[in-house]
Amino acid sequence: MRIKNSGILFLAAILFFSCDKKRVFDEYKSVGSAWHKDSIVTFDLPVLDSTKKYNLFVNLRDNNNYPFKNLFLIVALEMPNGFTKVDTLEYDMADAEGNLLGNGFTDIKESKLFYKDNVKFRGKYKVNIKQAVRQSGKISGVEALEGITDVGFRIEQID
Repeated sequence: MRIKNSGILFLAAILFFSCDKKRVFDEYKSVGSAWHKDSIVTFDLPVLDSTKKYNLFVNLRDNNNYPFKNLFLIVALEMPNGFTKVDTLEYDMADAEGNLLGNGFTDIKESKLFYKDNVKFRGKYKVNIKQAVRQSGKISGVEALEGITDVGFRIEQID
């Protein structure tokens, strides 16, 4: 019986890891219970094969404390030549009824948010992500954005 259970666990592990064969980088960093407006989450990317193309994603873990329907992010991609490409991005985080989007069976959801496609890397890159949420009619940003607990970055190789 022990050998049979071990075999099942081994097979399950193989299936789990083989389903994610496109992943070349996937890392999360905690921002606590609230993401401060001045907190920049940084990822040092590995040196990747310059002959291949990649899709890039921002990953988030959020919970029912997230008070808004959408999310604004500023993502800066620092290149080896010193140039930095900055994008302001908007993502839907909840449906019209206020239910969080994303995957998960509990009140914690994971969202895989598209950032860029068909990217070629040549050298060492760095990604900086910060939240830029503002309440309607207010100029200053939300000081501490409740409900976002982890910020991640993912790179997938294109076949």
